[in-house]
Amino acid sequence: MVNTELKLPLERIDVLPAMPIIVQKLLTLPLDTKEGEVQLLKLIEQDPQISAKIIGLSNSALFGIPRKIASVGDAAMCLGLTRVKSVAIGIATMSTLKKPVEGKLKASDLWLHSMAIAIAMRSIAKYIPSHIRPMDEQIFLAGLLHDIGFNALSFLDVTLCDKLLDQLSTPNDTPILELEQELMGTHHSEIGARLATHWGLPDEIVEVIRYHHTPNAAQAGVEHPLIHLVHITEKIIPDVGISEHTQQEITQQEWRAIGVNSNMQDTIIEEAIAAVEQARAIKI
Repeated sequence: MVNTELKLPLERIDVLPAMPIIVQKLLTLPLDTKEGEVQLLKLIEQDPQISAKIIGLSNSALFGIPRKIASVGDAAMCLGLTRVKSVAIGIATMSTLKKPVEGKLKASDLWLHSMAIAIAMRSIAKYIPSHIRPMDEQIFLAGLLHDIGFNALSFLDVTLCDKLLDQLSTPNDTPILELEQELMGTHHSEIGARLATHWGLPDEIVEVIRYHHTPNAAQAGVEHPLIHLVHITEKIIPDVGISEHTQQEITQQEWRAIGVNSNMQDTIIEEAIAAVEQARAIKI
């Protein structure tokens, strides 16, 4: 039974902070011109937190850069402008929803989870046929923002979020959406999608946020496999940073949804897990 003493987060979505100005600018910034590149680096350099995280990411063993990266410009050259743009948007978005006093949901844990998913998605995407493979910018942004509903829930009602995390920390076979629905009459995917819509994030990102636990829902978009890619990745690495009671078995139908032959699954899973282990070591 839904706890009627707790206000439904969806009724209070308008009390969340406005989209960060830097995110508004980054989303509309074209990267196919020299002026766009210069503006991207200038925006990021003006934000010390984003700059530090991007430089830290570029210095991780994950990308195998042989020299020490000390500037945002060098990081952009090594990581690529589109990836830097996506990471900057993810950092700014999560930081906006962080309160001075945290509950049981730690920003560092959610960041680790989101970055691990994004990096593992990048590893898996190599095996997706090129004609349906999502763009690198989409992959990173989807990975970083897919669970933004947790950030929003913690911001709206930290007590309710703590109750949810207590349930998730208890081993059982109940899917996360069922636990959330029983507790609060909605779930983090819907909360995150409402926020993403409220902020005007790209439609494909809104769909990823809303349907990454239910990719076969009739309303989910089927024109590209981005939603299925997030879903499969969370099955491969379900408990990094936060636990979501994700079933680990991946069906042949799910592999086909991203255009991958299931005969390759052992190799793909092994590489994705290795990428996540590298992500754990990132000091940002």
